[in-house]
Amino acid sequence: MPGLVGLLIPLEWAVCLGDRAEHAAFPPGVSSFCSRALLPGVLPTWVNNHLIQAIIGAAVVIAFWLWMAHAQKVVPGRKQFVGEYLYNVLRNTIARDILGHDYRKFLPYLVALFSFILVNNLFGEFVLFMFPTFSKIGYAYALALMSFILYNAAGIAKSGFFGYLKKSTLPAGVPKALWVLIIPLEFLSNFIVRPITLALRLFANLFAGHLVVLVFVVGGTLLLESGQVFLIAAGGVSLIFSFAIFALEIFVGVLQAYIFTVLTAQYVSSALAEEH
Repeated sequence: MPGLVGLLIPLEWAVCLGDRAEHAAFPPGVSSFCSRALLPGVLPTWVNNHLIQAIIGAAVVIAFWLWMAHAQKVVPGRKQFVGEYLYNVLRNTIARDILGHDYRKFLPYLVALFSFILVNNLFGEFVLFMFPTFSKIGYAYALALMSFILYNAAGIAKSGFFGYLKKSTLPAGVPKALWVLIIPLEFLSNFIVRPITLALRLFANLFAGHLVVLVFVVGGTLLLESGQVFLIAAGGVSLIFSFAIFALEIFVGVLQAYIFTVLTAQYVSSALAEEH
């Protein structure tokens, strides 16, 4: 896909479709999300543009918080105010409110988690990237796996392996006659469904949003190149409307970062909760 689209959105149809790329470029689909190996034959194929994007995202997060923590003053300036405001929002509205007095040991992870997801989501709105990292399902699963390990490790550390397993699969007060039904359901819910839904919620929102952006931008560009006055006008409207979609994507990116972090904190809280 030449021209304006190639400048705005780095599409990888050719990677997946080969000789069929030119004919299958529209409508956008799963092939629009292919990764491109950086140095084929030199580096493994998994070293691709989206992996580098995730690494850049991690570097941006580290650099941002180091910058915010540098040269702190009693009377904060604008930079320090922004950093403290963001930190306090994450500390007070997520960590402390959900985890209670145990929040401090989990706060660094929650801050890093929210920041990393947010930066990678916002990559979908920047010209140099124009791709939200978590619209690739593998990255969402990896992040969900980290949260899965965290809240289970926290529960085991507090209650012991068998104590935590019992608490997670057998709620207090359940009659023995229902154990055969409740234990498998609780195990499935707490150990299988939680991490899968945590990943899929993030992935599906970013995937769908970026696909909508592709439809408006790619479709609008094709209409502009049609040579017919009516179609050119429709293409212009499509491209203008795409800015509203971009704005919605920014909102969705922030919201999904917040939701993922809140749910992680909630799962940690439930793992640490005492039986009643």
